[in-house]
Amino acid sequence: MRKQSDTRIKELVALLLESYEDHQEIIKVDTGSQINRSALIAIIEKLRCIIFPGYFGKKNITPVSLEYYAGDLLEDVQFNLSSQIEQALLHRRDSGAPAVPAEDISFAFLARLPCVREYLAMDVSASFDGDPAAFSKDEIISSYPGIYAIMVYRLAHVLYELEVPLIPRIMTEYAHNVTGIDIHPGARIGHHFFIDHGTGIVIGETTIIGNYVKLYQGVTLGGLSTRGGQTMKGLKRHPTIEDHVTIYSGASILGGATVVGEGVVIGSNAFVTQSVPEKTKVSVKNPELQYKMDERSNWEFKELRQEGFWDYVI
Repeated sequence: MRKQSDTRIKELVALLLESYEDHQEIIKVDTGSQINRSALIAIIEKLRCIIFPGYFGKKNITPVSLEYYAGDLLEDVQFNLSSQIEQALLHRRDSGAPAVPAEDISFAFLARLPCVREYLAMDVSASFDGDPAAFSKDEIISSYPGIYAIMVYRLAHVLYELEVPLIPRIMTEYAHNVTGIDIHPGARIGHHFFIDHGTGIVIGETTIIGNYVKLYQGVTLGGLSTRGGQTMKGLKRHPTIEDHVTIYSGASILGGATVVGEGVVIGSNAFVTQSVPEKTKVSVKNPELQYKMDERSNWEFKELRQEGFWDYVI
């Protein structure tokens, strides 16, 4: 029986080897020179500790120990991030772009952390001010998926601006997997950005979002069509959302020429493919709802009403 199993395994291996030969474009044999996704995830979590000290990782931080705590984490992140950036840069060595040492890029990235923290502090404030269910900013930092997704996006966006290949997208897709919020690292997003609930939100690469913008779950800021494929690379494919805009759940705003003006409110499930003037409210006319009960349900309804059940329903 064991020999028969071994024979079948060998046959399967032969089939896979044939497949590997036919489709070499989706196989990597030199895995030692590849980006380590697990290492990147660990770097994200250490950066989270640097950005929000005391909330994650080591808890007993004092004003005296904060300098040493931050220094230790920064040294660790810089060393490991440089290694991953070095591997990522191999993917563009043939592009003719000037070679920038990975170490220099990692230090340039870390130098932007104070700016990232400033924006995230404003994002936390926007989340607290905009959510009546929030008891404290501690709750938002510790548990809100929107803040986590925004944090990872803001970090990835810095690396995107530094023209680091692959790593920014791996970071935001990890956050997408964790939170259900898909923000491309190339998007440009202003301060006081508020994501409520967040599940199902999609923000495309060339999206521009202003300041004090609120998005609710299921919102798509996307392109009108992807049929052009790679020929559309570099074009403005996603909308521009100006300051103080609120977009409610399930709405889709599509197209690179679509501009949503300042102060606009877009209601749930709206489908917008053209520009909206400032201070406009866009809503979908509610469909007529019909309620039909079978004979038994109707009888039960009458019985409950006679017994005074509905007197207790608020």
